[in-house]
Amino acid sequence: MPKLKTRKSIVKRMKLTKSGKVKRHHAYTSHLLVRRSRKRKRALRRAACLPGRFAKTMAQALRGC
Repeated sequence: MPKLKTRKSIVKRMKLTKSGKVKRHHAYTSHLLVRRSRKRKRALRRAACLPGRFAKTMAQALRGC
C-alpha cells in the first residue's frame, strides 16, 4: 500500500504543536483594518487552536496518515 501524501494547502495554513494540537491563524487580518477596533486587531494577531473533531481531521491531513 502506498504512502499517503500530506495536504500541502493545510501545511501552508496550519501547524502542529508538540502536544498535538493544531494551531491556526485568524481570518480578517489582511485589509480593511480601519473599521476594526484596536482591541479586536490585537486579538486577531494571536494564533488559535482548532476545536475537537475538526482538529483530529486536520492533524491526520498534516501527518499524511
